[in-house]
Amino acid sequence: MGEAAVPPHVLAPVRPRRGGVPFRGGVGRRPVIALAFRPPIDVAQLLAWFGARAIPGVERVTEGVYRRTLRVEGRPTVVEVAEIDGELRLSGADGLAGLARRVFDLDVDPAVIAAHLRRDPLLAPMVAARPGLRVPGAWDPFETAVRGILGQQVAVGAATTLSGRLVARFGEAVDLGPGLTHLFPTPVALAEADVAAIGIPRSRGRTVQVFATAIARGEVALDARDGLDAFCRRLCELPGIGPWTASYVAMRALGEPDAFPAGDLALKQVTGLDARALEARAEAWRPWRAYAAMHLWASLWKTAG
Repeated sequence: MGEAAVPPHVLAPVRPRRGGVPFRGGVGRRPVIALAFRPPIDVAQLLAWFGARAIPGVERVTEGVYRRTLRVEGRPTVVEVAEIDGELRLSGADGLAGLARRVFDLDVDPAVIAAHLRRDPLLAPMVAARPGLRVPGAWDPFETAVRGILGQQVAVGAATTLSGRLVARFGEAVDLGPGLTHLFPTPVALAEADVAAIGIPRSRGRTVQVFATAIARGEVALDARDGLDAFCRRLCELPGIGPWTASYVAMRALGEPDAFPAGDLALKQVTGLDARALEARAEAWRPWRAYAAMHLWASLWKTAG
């Protein structure tokens, strides 16, 4: 997402830190890689975001370390990211640095985005309050898309609970450490599942099934190679998926910097605008509307940092 890559993308492996928070599963067992980025960056905010949405059994954020299960080349593994001595450090299977960079949105130039968004007097104080705010990405675009469907018209906590039920019922059981007990279900598994059994309306369960089937059959690709608008239109052709879900999936799962869920209730609350008026105002925020959405959401958080 965003501007040219930070040179270098991935620094050389670094020595393990002595003392402090143990980087379990990394130092001493797997290579630890430092991930470069353009400052400023609010790592605490990113970890808080992921922590609030951590899928039980799949993800954990504890003591400033993000951990999750992931299937890499067909094998279950644990990925860890932590901020240590001012650096973001990744531990996991080889070849995951590029993915981690997308998840933590490390390739953007925050100064370019801030300079553009602060032209709007509504956004200017928000940008000043949270310089370097990033858009959290996705380790698994399918997982994030399903999470978005489960999150339709429910609070973050409820979506997290539902996602945990989905994983416990249909995910593959693994033993990768405390709280890391499952892999997220595959598209094939959910295409064949009675998703409504986790306690959601049958219509929403059907939406998950239809979406999973479309992904499994290759009828829908989680990419925007034909453009953001074309992707959103294609996703909205599936029953139960509307503009909010499509834009959210594009924003989080695809890392589209201009995706913007104009119908989001919180965005309308913050701006005092209806969806149509908000869409019109957001034209001036292109091509960084996803970051504008993050700043608007962040303005509702209790404290900065």
